[in-house]
Amino acid sequence: MSAQQKVDKNKVVIFDTTMRDGEQSPGATMTTYEKIQVAQQLARLKADVIEAGFPISSPGDFEAVKLIAQQVHGPCVAGLCRTDFRDIDRAWEAVKYAERNRLHTFIATSEIHMKKKLGKTPKEVLKMAVEAVKHCREYTEDIEFSAEDATRSNPDFLCEIVEKTIAAGATTVNIPDTVGYTMPHEFRPMIKNIIKKVPNSGKAIFSVHCHNDLGLATANSAAALLAGARQVECTINGIGERAGNASLEEIVMAIRTRHDLLNLYTDVVTNEIYRTSRLVSRVTGIDVQPNKAIVGKNAFAHEAGIHQDGVLKDKRTYEIMDAESIGLHANSLVLGKHSGRHAFNDKLLDLGYELAHEDLNKAFYRFKELCDKKKEVSDWDIRSIIEDEIIAIPEIFHLESVNVMCGSRSKSTAMIEMVVEGKLVQEAAIGVGPVDAVYQCIRKITGEDVKLIDFSVKSVTGGIDAIGEVTVQIAGPKGHIISGRGASLDIVDSSARAYTTAINKMIYWRNAQNNNGGRASSKNDEAGRGKRK
Repeated sequence: MSAQQKVDKNKVVIFDTTMRDGEQSPGATMTTYEKIQVAQQLARLKADVIEAGFPISSPGDFEAVKLIAQQVHGPCVAGLCRTDFRDIDRAWEAVKYAERNRLHTFIATSEIHMKKKLGKTPKEVLKMAVEAVKHCREYTEDIEFSAEDATRSNPDFLCEIVEKTIAAGATTVNIPDTVGYTMPHEFRPMIKNIIKKVPNSGKAIFSVHCHNDLGLATANSAAALLAGARQVECTINGIGERAGNASLEEIVMAIRTRHDLLNLYTDVVTNEIYRTSRLVSRVTGIDVQPNKAIVGKNAFAHEAGIHQDGVLKDKRTYEIMDAESIGLHANSLVLGKHSGRHAFNDKLLDLGYELAHEDLNKAFYRFKELCDKKKEVSDWDIRSIIEDEIIAIPEIFHLESVNVMCGSRSKSTAMIEMVVEGKLVQEAAIGVGPVDAVYQCIRKITGEDVKLIDFSVKSVTGGIDAIGEVTVQIAGPKGHIISGRGASLDIVDSSARAYTTAINKMIYWRNAQNNNGGRASSKNDEAGRGKRK
């Protein structure tokens, strides 16, 4: 029995798949550097399992999973693989370095998937699943088997494949609602019946992975927990294919808030939730909708007079959880232009940021600049500084300054200064507006003729002196959508920062994908063979 099975029967294992299923959201491509940042934050959050990627899908994904396995401590690191032995071998080569590792193999079990997608009979699928689990067993004791599209599968066949894969060595069995088709009142008895009918069900943890096509992912996950499932696969902010996945923050806070009903718990450090949400939103370029449960901007906001009156008298009248419980601090920063580095660092620690000396210096410099321009600096402003300056990929092009001239009766003109390989480069251009002129300058300097897919702007705080945050999406190589963000008091400067970040990210991603045509990994393949658990 694996370490994952030696848990309290009331403990829910939180399996985060933000970097695998979540990254499959259009525009959510993450660089290896960003994936490591997210994985380290998930470790602070105390997710039990991190599904770091699909190693055979690309050399870049393999390298990201391998580096996470090597550098991130605490959570179990899982690699996804189909039932093909080559997939399994490749996944093991990536996750074998982790303190705790897992191989997660899957195959479709519904009639439509087996017939139309796989071209296989149920008998062939059963054999492939069992052989895959046995092959995984040669590497590790922690093996998860997923029956893709389980909720549309024949119940008897589903029970048979679950029983046989557990017998072959699977220690976690996942029952996914792959297309978000099931209703909670169907899903609960389904999970309960599988556990009851499969004679060796007590030898494995049952897991669920629910998609949100009908908006029921969290509800279905909760229903499965009531039926006996003890692992939930989920993503930060609920990102993922199509309408997304069950949201980690919703699952965790539902378990915590309704302990009276569920009588379950997780090991998640809930006051890291908001910070994790912001990081994932930033690196993926996918904004959190204002009314999103738990982490949305309006989740703890009250506008109606009767609500405000009730909250002022007792927060429990309209709030079922404290904002502080997810790491959200509403108070304004009391530091100012005369505050010192030590006090500033104390504030960062309070907000959940622990920076290295060099990064602290960069953040403190931006803070001082902001104090000279803005009367009142809030916690939201500080978060934007950190996310804009510190949580970033290595820069090939560094934006130094932006100057524009524009008006309703004149053409917009921009001049940009950038540092490229240690040299200051200047460029000027005319555009149909200030942002267009700036972007033309950036394209000239970088030599990248990229297509702008999306441009959005929002204020971080209220007031005329609010920090403006710009998110852009550009079309990268092979059609991938790549995002970038920038924050500044000047919206044009924010726009320039966002565009530059997106281009840096695109080049970083392209170089990682093109390194030796993906052949650099072959040496790792040879070096790791024979070293099996």
